[in-house]
Amino acid sequence: MELVIAVVFGAIALITVVTLIRAVRIVPQQRMDVVERLGRYKKTLGPGLNLLVPFIDAVRTKVDMREQVVSFPPQPVITSDNLVVSIDTVLYFKVVDPVRATYEISNFLQAIEQLTVTTLRNVIGSLDLERALTSREEINRHLSGVLDETTGRWGIKVTRVEIKAIEPPPSIRDSMEKQMRAERDRRAAILNAEGHKQSQILSAEGEKQAAVLRADGDRQARVLQAEGQAKAIRTVFDAIHQANPSQKVLAYQYLQALPQIANGQANKVWIVPAELTKALEGLGGALGGLGAMVGDAPSKEVDSGAVEREAAAAAEAAAAEAQRVNDEVRAAEAQVGGGGQQAGLAGQPGLPAAPPMTATDFLKSSTPDREQG
Repeated sequence: MELVIAVVFGAIALITVVTLIRAVRIVPQQRMDVVERLGRYKKTLGPGLNLLVPFIDAVRTKVDMREQVVSFPPQPVITSDNLVVSIDTVLYFKVVDPVRATYEISNFLQAIEQLTVTTLRNVIGSLDLERALTSREEINRHLSGVLDETTGRWGIKVTRVEIKAIEPPPSIRDSMEKQMRAERDRRAAILNAEGHKQSQILSAEGEKQAAVLRADGDRQARVLQAEGQAKAIRTVFDAIHQANPSQKVLAYQYLQALPQIANGQANKVWIVPAELTKALEGLGGALGGLGAMVGDAPSKEVDSGAVEREAAAAAEAAAAEAQRVNDEVRAAEAQVGGGGQQAGLAGQPGLPAAPPMTATDFLKSSTPDREQG
């Protein structure tokens, strides 16, 4: 008897514990439980402690109210240019009404997936491959609008739809890579050509500016050189006019310049004028009559013998140079031949050679002029 009583009390305690467990419900945050009483919707349990009628009320579903992310597998879609592409999509949604999400549709996640696939096929089917690859934002907006409108009566809010990847066939990918490579090569060639063009233009402009600067510098140098020469000539001219030299001095200077004229490196043939002897005779007479002219007489401080010796030395040098040139002319005539005529580069007849003259002959020829003076 006592055993039976113990079993009865044990059964009552067990039933009490089970009743308490089934009567008390603790719902975590961001979750709502749908409760049915005898198979009919009764209420929705919010987060926290909730009490139910044991063995009468039962929890039908536990709905997560947080935003969820679902990635759908790749779906084959045909474009308007009859190319099959594989599209991966990512869906963001949240349940706003757990009752409708439970009773309006049996599996809302599967329904959203199938709706996304059909909408993608409708959208991509109206686009070609190139536009489909570049119109992701447009496709996303269209998908989001269609899904949000359809899933609204299910108590679900589609917040965002993203196309993760669009994969064309391998042959199309190869063609696209070749096209992009050719386009990049074309752009690189254009950039290289433009760079070469700019380089040539800059080089030409630099050469132009350098030529202009060189020409300007040359012009300024020539102007300065001409101005310097003009100043030098003007200075010499003023000095000559201020000194007022006589004709005898100028003749003496000419006599001194004759050896320098004949000593040039480029003077291969020197034609001696026939009047040279007459000029020398007149010059000797002029030098002999320096003392007889008014204003040209040597002063007491000047040694007249020294002047005569200097004039004799100059005359001797001029005569020696004239003799050397005369010898060269004779040697050229002897090489060519032809009876005393010189065959020049232009075939003109040679000049008659002047007789050799020494300083003594020059001084002798000038003696009568000196005696007459």
